[in-house]
Amino acid sequence: MGSLDGKIAVVTGASAGIGEATARRLVAAGATVVLAARREDRLAALAKELGGNTGYLAIDLAHPDAPAALLADVTARFGTPDIVVHNAAVLHVGSVEDFDLAHLQPMIAINYESVVRSCYLFARAMKAAGSGHIVNISSIGASITAAGSGIYGGLKKAVEMFTDSLRIELAGTGVKVGLVAPGTTSTEIFEPMKADGKAAWDTYIPALDPDDIGRAVLYILEQPPRANAARVHVYSAHEGF
Repeated sequence: MGSLDGKIAVVTGASAGIGEATARRLVAAGATVVLAARREDRLAALAKELGGNTGYLAIDLAHPDAPAALLADVTARFGTPDIVVHNAAVLHVGSVEDFDLAHLQPMIAINYESVVRSCYLFARAMKAAGSGHIVNISSIGASITAAGSGIYGGLKKAVEMFTDSLRIELAGTGVKVGLVAPGTTSTEIFEPMKADGKAAWDTYIPALDPDDIGRAVLYILEQPPRANAARVHVYSAHEGF
Protein backbone atom coordinates (compact mmCIF):
# COMPACT_ATOMS: atom_id res chain seq x y z
CA MET A 1 0.00 0.00 0.00
CA GLY A 2 1.45 3.35 -1.06
CA SER A 3 1.54 6.47 1.07
CA LEU A 4 -0.43 8.39 -1.57
CA ASP A 5 -2.95 5.72 -2.52
CA GLY A 6 -6.20 7.28 -3.74
CA LYS A 7 -4.68 10.76 -4.15
CA ILE A 8 -5.00 12.75 -7.37
CA ALA A 9 -1.87 14.76 -8.11
CA VAL A 10 -0.96 17.33 -10.76
CA VAL A 11 2.66 18.05 -11.68
CA THR A 12 3.56 20.94 -13.98
CA GLY A 13 6.72 21.00 -16.07
CA ALA A 14 6.42 17.22 -16.03
CA SER A 15 7.96 16.40 -19.42
CA ALA A 16 11.53 16.31 -18.09
CA GLY A 17 13.84 16.99 -15.18
CA ILE A 18 12.44 17.67 -11.72
CA GLY A 19 8.82 17.44 -12.89
CA GLU A 20 9.34 14.04 -14.46
CA ALA A 21 11.24 12.75 -11.43
CA THR A 22 8.54 14.02 -9.10
CA ALA A 23 5.82 12.37 -11.17
CA ARG A 24 7.69 9.06 -11.00
CA ARG A 25 7.93 9.32 -7.21
CA LEU A 26 4.23 10.14 -6.80
CA VAL A 27 3.10 7.31 -9.06
CA ALA A 28 5.33 4.88 -7.15
CA ALA A 29 3.67 6.09 -3.93
CA GLY A 30 0.25 5.21 -5.32
CA ALA A 31 -1.06 8.55 -6.59
CA THR A 32 -2.97 9.07 -9.81
CA VAL A 33 -0.83 11.69 -11.54
CA VAL A 34 -1.73 14.18 -14.26
CA LEU A 35 1.32 15.45 -16.16
CA ALA A 36 1.23 19.01 -17.50
CA ALA A 37 3.74 20.63 -19.86
CA ARG A 38 4.00 21.92 -23.42
CA ARG A 39 5.57 18.91 -25.16
CA GLU A 40 2.78 16.44 -25.84
CA ASP A 41 5.05 13.75 -27.26
CA ARG A 42 7.14 13.68 -24.09
CA LEU A 43 4.03 13.62 -21.88
CA ALA A 44 2.38 10.84 -23.85
CA ALA A 45 5.51 8.68 -23.68
CA LEU A 46 5.95 9.25 -19.96
CA ALA A 47 2.28 8.58 -19.19
CA LYS A 48 2.46 5.32 -21.12
CA GLU A 49 5.62 4.29 -19.28
CA LEU A 50 4.19 5.10 -15.86
CA GLY A 51 0.97 3.26 -16.68
CA GLY A 52 -2.04 2.95 -14.43
CA ASN A 53 -4.34 5.95 -14.51
CA THR A 54 -1.58 8.43 -15.35
CA GLY A 55 -3.00 11.26 -17.44
CA TYR A 56 -1.52 14.25 -19.18
CA LEU A 57 -2.44 17.59 -20.68
CA ALA A 58 -0.25 19.45 -23.18
CA ILE A 59 -0.63 23.09 -22.19
CA ASP A 60 1.41 26.30 -22.12
CA LEU A 61 1.05 27.58 -18.58
CA ALA A 62 2.34 30.99 -19.61
CA HIS A 63 -1.13 31.79 -20.97
CA PRO A 64 -3.34 33.48 -18.35
CA ASP A 65 -6.23 31.03 -18.87
CA ALA A 66 -4.04 27.90 -18.71
CA PRO A 67 -4.24 27.23 -14.94
CA ALA A 68 -8.04 27.33 -15.07
CA ALA A 69 -8.05 25.02 -18.07
CA LEU A 70 -5.73 22.60 -16.28
CA LEU A 71 -7.88 22.49 -13.16
CA ALA A 72 -11.05 22.02 -15.20
CA ASP A 73 -9.50 19.18 -17.21
CA VAL A 74 -8.24 17.32 -14.14
CA THR A 75 -11.52 17.76 -12.27
CA ALA A 76 -13.59 16.53 -15.20
CA ARG A 77 -11.49 13.41 -15.74
CA PHE A 78 -10.39 12.46 -12.23
CA GLY A 79 -12.13 14.62 -9.64
CA THR A 80 -10.91 17.38 -7.33
CA PRO A 81 -7.10 17.19 -7.14
CA ASP A 82 -5.53 16.47 -3.77
CA ILE A 83 -2.02 17.59 -4.73
CA VAL A 84 -0.52 20.11 -7.12
CA VAL A 85 3.23 20.55 -7.63
CA HIS A 86 4.16 23.75 -9.45
CA ASN A 87 7.49 23.00 -11.08
CA ALA A 88 7.31 24.60 -14.58
CA ALA A 89 9.94 27.33 -15.02
CA VAL A 90 12.34 28.86 -17.50
CA LEU A 91 15.79 30.35 -16.97
CA HIS A 92 17.49 33.16 -18.88
CA VAL A 93 20.44 35.12 -17.55
CA GLY A 94 22.64 37.89 -18.84
CA SER A 95 24.39 41.12 -18.09
CA VAL A 96 22.89 44.58 -18.43
CA GLU A 97 24.39 44.76 -21.90
CA ASP A 98 23.42 41.37 -23.29
CA PHE A 99 20.21 40.22 -21.57
CA ASP A 100 17.50 39.84 -24.21
CA LEU A 101 14.49 41.74 -22.87
CA ALA A 102 12.22 39.58 -25.03
CA HIS A 103 12.72 36.90 -22.35
CA LEU A 104 11.41 39.10 -19.53
CA GLN A 105 7.66 38.74 -19.93
CA PRO A 106 7.73 34.97 -20.61
CA MET A 107 9.83 34.47 -17.46
CA ILE A 108 7.37 36.49 -15.38
CA ALA A 109 4.42 34.63 -16.91
CA ILE A 110 5.66 31.09 -16.30
CA ASN A 111 7.88 31.49 -13.22
CA TYR A 112 5.55 33.67 -11.16
CA GLU A 113 2.19 34.63 -12.64
CA SER A 114 1.16 31.09 -13.58
CA VAL A 115 2.11 29.85 -10.10
CA VAL A 116 -0.02 32.51 -8.43
CA ARG A 117 -3.01 31.93 -10.68
CA SER A 118 -2.82 28.17 -10.29
CA CYS A 119 -2.31 28.34 -6.51
CA TYR A 120 -5.43 30.44 -6.05
CA LEU A 121 -7.59 28.30 -8.32
CA PHE A 122 -6.44 24.95 -6.93
CA ALA A 123 -6.59 26.30 -3.36
CA ARG A 124 -10.23 27.29 -3.82
CA ALA A 125 -11.14 23.82 -5.04
CA MET A 126 -9.14 22.13 -2.29
CA LYS A 127 -10.54 24.37 0.42
CA ALA A 128 -14.07 23.56 -0.71
CA ALA A 129 -13.17 19.86 -0.51
CA GLY A 130 -11.66 20.30 2.95
CA SER A 131 -8.17 19.05 2.15
CA GLY A 132 -5.28 19.36 -0.29
CA HIS A 133 -1.58 20.04 -0.65
CA ILE A 134 0.19 22.65 -2.76
CA VAL A 135 3.96 22.36 -3.30
CA ASN A 136 5.82 25.10 -5.14
CA ILE A 137 9.33 24.54 -6.50
CA SER A 138 11.60 27.47 -5.72
CA SER A 139 15.38 27.61 -6.19
CA ILE A 140 18.65 28.27 -4.47
CA GLY A 141 18.55 31.37 -6.70
CA ALA A 142 16.01 32.96 -4.36
CA SER A 143 18.72 33.18 -1.70
CA ILE A 144 21.63 34.29 -3.88
CA THR A 145 22.30 37.78 -5.18
CA ALA A 146 24.41 37.26 -8.29
CA ALA A 147 25.16 39.49 -11.25
CA GLY A 148 23.14 38.55 -14.31
CA SER A 149 20.60 36.34 -12.56
CA GLY A 150 18.52 38.93 -10.76
CA ILE A 151 15.36 38.33 -12.78
CA TYR A 152 15.27 34.59 -12.18
CA GLY A 153 16.29 34.92 -8.54
CA GLY A 154 13.87 37.76 -7.95
CA LEU A 155 10.96 35.78 -9.37
CA LYS A 156 11.83 32.75 -7.24
CA LYS A 157 12.07 35.02 -4.18
CA ALA A 158 8.61 36.33 -5.01
CA VAL A 159 7.32 32.75 -5.28
CA GLU A 160 8.71 32.02 -1.83
CA MET A 161 7.09 35.08 -0.26
CA PHE A 162 3.79 34.29 -1.95
CA THR A 163 4.00 30.64 -0.86
CA ASP A 164 4.57 31.59 2.77
CA SER A 165 1.68 34.03 2.68
CA LEU A 166 -0.64 31.44 1.15
CA ARG A 167 0.39 28.85 3.74
CA ILE A 168 -0.47 31.24 6.55
CA GLU A 169 -3.81 32.17 4.96
CA LEU A 170 -4.82 28.52 4.51
CA ALA A 171 -3.66 27.30 7.94
CA GLY A 172 -6.41 25.31 9.60
CA THR A 173 -8.45 24.81 6.43
CA GLY A 174 -7.09 21.35 5.64
CA VAL A 175 -5.02 22.70 2.75
CA LYS A 176 -1.27 22.59 3.29
CA VAL A 177 1.24 24.71 1.39
CA GLY A 178 4.98 24.21 1.17
CA LEU A 179 7.99 24.68 -1.06
CA VAL A 180 11.13 22.90 -2.12
CA ALA A 181 14.19 24.98 -2.98
CA PRO A 182 16.65 22.94 -5.07
CA GLY A 183 20.29 23.73 -5.38
CA THR A 184 22.06 23.25 -8.70
CA THR A 185 20.32 20.35 -10.42
CA SER A 186 21.18 18.92 -13.83
CA THR A 187 18.08 19.55 -15.95
CA GLU A 188 17.14 21.01 -19.32
CA ILE A 189 16.57 24.41 -17.70
CA PHE A 190 20.23 25.19 -18.45
CA GLU A 191 19.89 24.59 -22.18
CA PRO A 192 19.25 28.29 -23.04
CA MET A 193 22.48 29.22 -21.26
CA LYS A 194 24.42 26.57 -23.14
CA ALA A 195 22.83 27.62 -26.42
CA ASP A 196 24.08 31.16 -25.76
CA GLY A 197 27.59 29.88 -25.22
CA LYS A 198 27.47 30.41 -21.45
CA ALA A 199 28.84 27.91 -18.96
CA ALA A 200 25.80 26.44 -17.24
CA TRP A 201 25.84 26.29 -13.45
CA ASP A 202 25.84 22.49 -13.42
CA THR A 203 29.25 22.52 -15.10
CA TYR A 204 30.98 24.06 -12.09
CA ILE A 205 30.18 21.47 -9.42
CA PRO A 206 28.78 17.95 -9.14
CA ALA A 207 25.08 18.78 -9.36
CA LEU A 208 21.99 17.20 -7.89
CA ASP A 209 19.94 14.61 -9.75
CA PRO A 210 16.28 15.54 -10.42
CA ASP A 211 15.20 12.57 -8.32
CA ASP A 212 16.80 14.20 -5.29
CA ILE A 213 14.14 16.88 -5.59
CA GLY A 214 11.38 14.38 -6.32
CA ARG A 215 12.24 12.67 -3.03
CA ALA A 216 11.99 16.00 -1.21
CA VAL A 217 8.54 16.66 -2.67
CA LEU A 218 7.38 13.22 -1.56
CA TYR A 219 8.79 13.88 1.92
CA ILE A 220 6.59 16.97 2.22
CA LEU A 221 3.52 15.09 1.03
CA GLU A 222 4.08 12.18 3.43
CA GLN A 223 3.92 14.28 6.59
CA PRO A 224 1.09 13.40 9.00
CA PRO A 225 -2.02 15.63 9.08
CA ARG A 226 -0.74 17.49 12.15
CA ALA A 227 2.53 18.50 10.43
CA ASN A 228 3.39 20.77 7.51
CA ALA A 229 6.94 20.71 6.13
CA ALA A 230 6.79 24.30 4.94
CA ARG A 231 10.29 24.61 3.45
CA VAL A 232 12.76 22.00 2.29
CA HIS A 233 16.10 23.14 0.86
CA VAL A 234 18.10 20.50 -1.00
CA TYR A 235 21.52 21.67 -2.15
CA SER A 236 24.40 19.84 -3.75
CA ALA A 237 26.89 18.66 -1.16
CA HIS A 238 29.43 20.81 -3.04
CA GLU A 239 27.47 24.06 -2.63
CA GLY A 240 28.49 26.26 0.29
CA PHE A 241 25.40 28.41 0.67
